Amino acid sequence: MEPRLIKGSAHTDERGCITYNNDFNASSVKRIYFIENKSIDFQRGWQGHKIEQRWFTATNGSFEVTLIKIKDWENPKSTGFPISFILEHSTMDVLHVPAGYISRIQALIENSKLMAMSDYTLGEIQDEYRFPLEIV
Repeated sequence: MEPRLIKGSAHTDERGCITYNNDFNASSVKRIYFIENKSIDFQRGWQGHKIEQRWFTATNGSFEVTLIKIKDWENPKSTGFPISFILEHSTMDVLHVPAGYISRIQALIENSKLMAMSDYTLGEIQDEYRFPLEIV
């Protein structure tokens, strides 16, 4: 399975604005948390999962989320090519990251906030892998 961007949208009228994503099915989500990087210069990564899948959406500001498919978890230097997605709070796009990928997350605007969703509860499985930024 490949990562995919599930497009959201917004509707504005005289009453205000509604931001929505009617195509995102959240039935697999078991856990939700928020990520706020300390600055726009900070890159959070590389971190990923063999089994767990994630979904990300910007709730404030914007983020660049870069993903790499890991072919060999013992030797992550032999990876696939990085692919990047921009998530903006104004569209409520949801990025689906299937199992087998690592991510690097960077805020593009100060005070940005990213909602992360997972299909496993905290501690349900041991499936967290972290690698130095220099692997790419």
